[in-house]
Amino acid sequence: MAELKREFYDTLKEWKRTKGAECLLVKGARQVGKTFIVEKFARENYGNAVTLNFISNPELVSVFDGSLDADRIYAGLTAVLPQVRIVPGDTLLFLDEIQECPNARTAMKFLAQDGRCDVVASGSLLGIKYKRRKDRQPKSVPVGFERQVTMHSLSFREYLWAKGWDDERIDVLRPYFERREKVPEAVNETFHRLLREYAVVGGMPEVVSGFVDEPHFGDVQRAQEKLVASCIDDIHKYAEAPEVQKIEQCYRAIPRILAKENKKFKYSEVDKSGSARKYLASVEWLRDAALASFAECVEAPLPGLSAYVREGWFKLYLSDVGLLCSLYGMLVKRQILDGTLAGSLKGGVYENLVAGVLERNGFPLRYHSKDGGRLEMEFLVESADGVVPVEVKAKTGATLSLDKLLADPSIPFGYKLTGGNVGVVGKKVTLPHYMAMFLRPAR
Repeated sequence: MAELKREFYDTLKEWKRTKGAECLLVKGARQVGKTFIVEKFARENYGNAVTLNFISNPELVSVFDGSLDADRIYAGLTAVLPQVRIVPGDTLLFLDEIQECPNARTAMKFLAQDGRCDVVASGSLLGIKYKRRKDRQPKSVPVGFERQVTMHSLSFREYLWAKGWDDERIDVLRPYFERREKVPEAVNETFHRLLREYAVVGGMPEVVSGFVDEPHFGDVQRAQEKLVASCIDDIHKYAEAPEVQKIEQCYRAIPRILAKENKKFKYSEVDKSGSARKYLASVEWLRDAALASFAECVEAPLPGLSAYVREGWFKLYLSDVGLLCSLYGMLVKRQILDGTLAGSLKGGVYENLVAGVLERNGFPLRYHSKDGGRLEMEFLVESADGVVPVEVKAKTGATLSLDKLLADPSIPFGYKLTGGNVGVVGKKVTLPHYMAMFLRPAR
């Protein structure tokens, strides 16, 4: 299958350059490519690499039993794997699927202090409750010796790389974004078509690699259905018994809720007697397992958005837009590809798509709702200029909520993302959906 270039590689290089006495913990959903990219990084940046996978080699857990002194760990490692050699200063130790060995998570502090190896750990289900098994919880977390980063499925830019586009061809769009000028129509239509394709294929590496090798949408659907089944299996395998059914119900409710006009997550959409008391822990499990992304409701569009979060109000998006589309089926996918999908379902697909872009670019997901939902803005982001509203329109048309927000002098400008071209009217900047990839947080 095609080897995929990942932006996360630069995150690993930056950690190596600046780490000091820090290990790296790579979090993220299963099968987003964490193992592949860390092992590639190890091969290309170290003379020696040692991978411990605690799922495929459960006997390695015993290396971290007892004392967590670095000398004892390295000696124990060579007892279990006699072929392993540690080359001080030129070895990357990769602790893969570390959620299966909590003592290894605790040991990261002592390995960082020792400094013999650089240490990267990876885990998919960190922070969730494991069927009340205390042996799944680390005795302590190596605060001060652990840098945490999250890896997602492929971004739109990474998808374009996989399709053979290089940065020079992609960034031909940037001047149009920066100068707020219309993109030549042929170029605009090409990128809209590619974005629609990305919405259908998504960013799961297995799916993208297969599609690049053989562009067959039926194969894409089958691969995505297998991945969704794997997500459900993880819920049944790892969640606490009383929560399993409720977590699955919440997961399956997300596409249904996103297809509605009001996309706020409502427990009553899971079941008629639903409540926060019954389902909040299930929603949090999906978030912590990286199966869903959580967007908080903000009551006031003011700097310091986290201070204005409305407790109990949120939206949920699936962590990969392609998996969302797979749950709607092939007819919806065909309509997305040919641009004929209509109604609130189209709005849900594009909102999930933009949520994924913003999250991968480093924005916390937040939306604004006021006056009982009569004024609602899909996303609020903080820039160097202030709070910027981002409206996602499935089609061209009126933007009443955005217009009301832009009447506030404290709002510098706002983005309206559409299926059209670039345009500016007053403080309203209209952008094609695909230009969301150029939105970046203030640094």
